[in-house]
Amino acid sequence: MSTTTAPGGTSHERTPRKAALASFVGSMLEYYDFFIYGAAAGLVFPKVFFPESDPSTATLLSLATFGVAYVARPLGAVVIGHFGDKVGRKRMLVLTLLLMGVSTFLIGALPSYAAIGVAAPVLLVALRILQGLSAAGEQSGANSMTLEHAPEGRRGFFTSFTLVGTQAGLILANLVFIPVALLPEDALLSWGWRIPFFLSAVVVAIGYWVRRSLPETPEFERAEQEQTVVKLPVAVLFRDHWAAVLRVVLCALVSVVSTIVGTWALAHGTNVVGLERSTLLWMIILANTVALGALILWAQLSDRIGRRPVFAFGALGSAVTVFPFLWALQQGNVALIFVFGILLAGVFYSAANGIWPSLYGEMFDTRVRYSGMAIGTQIGFALGGFSPAIAAAIVGEGVNGWVPVALLTAAAATVAGLCALTARETAHVPLEQLGRKDDATRRDRDLIGA
Repeated sequence: MSTTTAPGGTSHERTPRKAALASFVGSMLEYYDFFIYGAAAGLVFPKVFFPESDPSTATLLSLATFGVAYVARPLGAVVIGHFGDKVGRKRMLVLTLLLMGVSTFLIGALPSYAAIGVAAPVLLVALRILQGLSAAGEQSGANSMTLEHAPEGRRGFFTSFTLVGTQAGLILANLVFIPVALLPEDALLSWGWRIPFFLSAVVVAIGYWVRRSLPETPEFERAEQEQTVVKLPVAVLFRDHWAAVLRVVLCALVSVVSTIVGTWALAHGTNVVGLERSTLLWMIILANTVALGALILWAQLSDRIGRRPVFAFGALGSAVTVFPFLWALQQGNVALIFVFGILLAGVFYSAANGIWPSLYGEMFDTRVRYSGMAIGTQIGFALGGFSPAIAAAIVGEGVNGWVPVALLTAAAATVAGLCALTARETAHVPLEQLGRKDDATRRDRDLIGA
């Protein structure tokens, strides 16, 4: 790959680590905001915003608000992806961070249902939609930024730091919630739950500083210099890359594993099985601590043997392991919950989760990479977002009530794993050749920006 120089004379060959660090820190901080909502939706919001409903219905409604953000995500993916491919990755990454931070802070300031009635859950949903719009462009932008800064042969390794950041954000969110969850009930429901949301002000300040200091990617700058930035990236995407978008949608169904473990299992384990909130929070923290290392190791392996086998192994392994995990949860067996939870979320799911930034990003060329990843993943993530609410609706009574939830999760992960095997192997394809068609430039002349 040739050396390009940013304005001011800074060599882009020196920026892969800085790009990975910026993606890690930015994703960690932004997904801290996103994940504290998931924890609150399982532990607090049923009583704060839906107190008039019975406990099961309140939990279902609260988890539905978690899923609402995923309805907004495809729209956000189209808009943010369009501008990310048109004006650059860096500007949109700063925007998504600010949008997430402000909306999260305002959630912490919301009055309860007891104070303003039905307006409280309505405002909650509106702010949750803003969170979804932000998250729609976050990972895809960070992945595009890191992939296009990464050296050949190490794209899997460097792009995995975006997902390491999201795992760190989840760990941080749950660490903050552990002391909050130990508060007396009255304190927790009145002011305690708000603390993690107010801390987003610090999150925004740090993330903004990190991302403002990172240069635009050499690939996007080259596209601007060569005047190959397209005027309508989404039009080019669906004309030339519709099969890749569909493949990303189906592969992204593996996200069901994450939301079932991190949100539904938390709500079901505390509200139905009767486990302590802190017990399940610690299980999630330990599983994701293991994932911090596993993500990088799986990504490094994919740089050697390819993306497809590693992703498929992780997805199919998750489909199998979800059964003993949910069985242990239903039984209330804390030791086995930890064993199978760590194996599921920390090991198997990490194999797929650490690979998708490179697997998906390498399906598209520079002109539509941001849009392609954003739109494909957000449509696929929609089922993941609503899976806690779906699980709450289909879970049965008795000792085998967990089986429908396990079948839902396993089916989504199996589809994702098998779909990945149909993709082209791109681990060793040069960056400038990714996603290109022989006649793409000629057919794009009518869509090129001035």
